[in-house]
Amino acid sequence: MTTLVVVVLPLLALTSPDLLSPGLTQDTVRRTGSQEIGTTPGTTDTPNQLRTIVLDAGHGGKDPGTHGRYAKEKTINLDLILQLGRKIKQNHPNVRVIYTRASDHFVDLYERGAIANRSRADLFISIHCNASPSSSRVYGTETYTLGLHRTQSNLDVARRENAVILQEKNYQQTYKGFDPRSPLATIMLANYQNAFMSSSINFAEKVERSFRQNAERKSNGVKQAGFIVLWKTTMPSVLIESGYLTNPAEEDFLRSDEGQEEIAEAIYKAFVRYKQEVEGE
Repeated sequence: MTTLVVVVLPLLALTSPDLLSPGLTQDTVRRTGSQEIGTTPGTTDTPNQLRTIVLDAGHGGKDPGTHGRYAKEKTINLDLILQLGRKIKQNHPNVRVIYTRASDHFVDLYERGAIANRSRADLFISIHCNASPSSSRVYGTETYTLGLHRTQSNLDVARRENAVILQEKNYQQTYKGFDPRSPLATIMLANYQNAFMSSSINFAEKVERSFRQNAERKSNGVKQAGFIVLWKTTMPSVLIESGYLTNPAEEDFLRSDEGQEEIAEAIYKAFVRYKQEVEGE
């Protein structure tokens, strides 16, 4: 009989000294490479209030992400994030909206989560586009929380997104030797965010339900995998794959004004339901 031995290793730690630093002014946000729009002064620390949301457009600058026949992921991600942010600010002026990037530039993965932590965000949303190297017929949305990947496809998505760190300077030192190509290293990330797992899954479920009901998109469901961009975020956090650029029809949808409006509106409606639930409205 073969005995399986599971080795549990200590989680890696980022070296960024200000990762969890308290407080963050608008100027500090901009110096760290993010851009903040419409900060509301005088917000209070009332319990059970969703006051600050950090919106992350995946990839950017020298990192285009995946691509279709025409579209680059970094461009679609930014368009969706900015539309979502405008909807939140227009309808909820008391919610502070912070972007990890509001233009086409590169932001290190660890810095995206660090911005959310320093901002004391109540919710972190990272938007991406998916790819299927094996088939151009795969399509649909899926929303990830940080956790142990259940399938090979979940692991493949996480490894593809985490590979961005190979473009960062001194990534070996920053991530303490983390290798995004290693399945074991990805698994090590999975158990970190347990304190926020329930709320993250709750919001992710609302997003996928809204895609089905409000945008009439095929939902591939809520999934878990080890994403560096969600690692060490100290609030409910999700990574949304808004569709497959490798599917020609879905690429055309995501490139269109109508498609981007439907996706952003669906995420916004999920945000509203989540906010109402958190605040007991």
